[in-house]
Amino acid sequence: MDIGQGILLGMQNALTPGNLLVCFLGVLWGTLIGVLPGIGPVGGMTILMPLTFGMDVTSGLIMMAGIYYGSMYGGSTTSILAAIPGEVASAVTVLDGHQMALKGRAGLALSLSAIGSFVAGTVGVIALSFVAPALVSVALDFGPPEYFALAALGLSMAAYLGSGSLVKGISMGLIGLTLSTVGMHITSGETRFTFNRLELLGGIEVVAVLMGIFGVAEVLVNIEKHFSVDLLHVSLFDFRKLLPSRQEWRVTAGPMVRGSLLGFVVGILPGSGATVSSFLSYAIEKRISKHPERFGTGIPEGVAGPEAANNAAAAGAMIPLLSLGVPYNVVTAIMLSAMIVHGVFPSPLLMEREPLFFWTVICSMYIGNVMLLVLNLPLIGFWASLLRLPYRWLYPMILLFSITGVYSINFRMADLWVMMLFGLFGYFMKKLDFPAAPLALAIVLGPLMENALTQSMILSDGNPIILLNRPVSGALIALTMLVFVSPLITKLLGRGDRLVPVGEE
Repeated sequence: MDIGQGILLGMQNALTPGNLLVCFLGVLWGTLIGVLPGIGPVGGMTILMPLTFGMDVTSGLIMMAGIYYGSMYGGSTTSILAAIPGEVASAVTVLDGHQMALKGRAGLALSLSAIGSFVAGTVGVIALSFVAPALVSVALDFGPPEYFALAALGLSMAAYLGSGSLVKGISMGLIGLTLSTVGMHITSGETRFTFNRLELLGGIEVVAVLMGIFGVAEVLVNIEKHFSVDLLHVSLFDFRKLLPSRQEWRVTAGPMVRGSLLGFVVGILPGSGATVSSFLSYAIEKRISKHPERFGTGIPEGVAGPEAANNAAAAGAMIPLLSLGVPYNVVTAIMLSAMIVHGVFPSPLLMEREPLFFWTVICSMYIGNVMLLVLNLPLIGFWASLLRLPYRWLYPMILLFSITGVYSINFRMADLWVMMLFGLFGYFMKKLDFPAAPLALAIVLGPLMENALTQSMILSDGNPIILLNRPVSGALIALTMLVFVSPLITKLLGRGDRLVPVGEE
């Protein structure tokens, strides 16, 4: 099946009433999650993931993808109106978006965010349609050594990019890998770290861990805070101020396109994502601008580029997930968990074996971006009003959804205890500034790495040189090692081991 036939097939299925409804619900919930501070796409997806278990896998993934890129847009609303990033990737939007709002141009800033997100979504879906099949042809040569090396690279990059401290990132990754070994070994049948508990024979429930370290932990951290939101008294529905002028179209078109392409490429890379791409886009636009001193004072380019980048990264992240079956960030790790529950295992052959599923998910992402554009401009005032809700009203609902969702998976009280235990663990992680992403990714990638390593050792009669003497796996292992020694290299070069924050030089 060629690309044109695949897109036609996917569009026909994505436009069915059922899939349109779940796509709409996904982007609506994602936008809401993005607007509310402290939840983010991970929390939003883990709360609703159990609901997808009653759907077919295509509809379930359409909803979860909608939550992902919907939250990317929703996070910009609070960044612009109240200087509170609803989602981490929208933090850079505060720099110019909120300054535009202070000047009475909040409507323009919000419309640029919506339009930039739509442009990025369109570019991302088109690129995804062409890049994914090409990657599949290369990935068909992947064997167990390549999968082990690929997973190791993704985990190492997540540890490096997840925090300023590489030691903290590595330690969280090691804890996650240890947790992933709990249960019965797939080859030998030997039980590990079960403490004679029958509930642990099948391993630790991943969804319970994710809800704990992201959902429950966020609640525990946020109830200590007092969000004071001053909504700006500006007219958000004066459409003469809402749409960009011809000059503003001219200066923002380039940043939107550059941010879209940059975000898509960065989204594919292991451990990268929307946050990295948005900050890189802002840094690049400031670097190439003729007037870099204006950045941070409220200019449209400072909003259009980063917002396009973080939305395009959502499409890019789907490539390693669907084509290789390897998640390179927490959000796609949750999607992978949902697909595995449904009995769908992403691989290089997914496009050939499940073309309807593959192309429907891709086409639904374009439809979802159209929905976001049409849906969010009229609802700007509604999203802003949600910020007035006291957080003490929100966290009981979040906890209720989390408890109901975890229990509905296996109907086991043990899973609730796991969620609460990791909620406390995640709380102390946040207080001590330990990154959660490496731990979450390690729990998901750990079984894949272990199985691939076991199969590789069987193929080579126990000789680990098989991981190095195959070109692709050897190159990936080399890149993994480079990630770990790069802080030492930068220190030797006198550049320090931390990135300079955007705007500080």
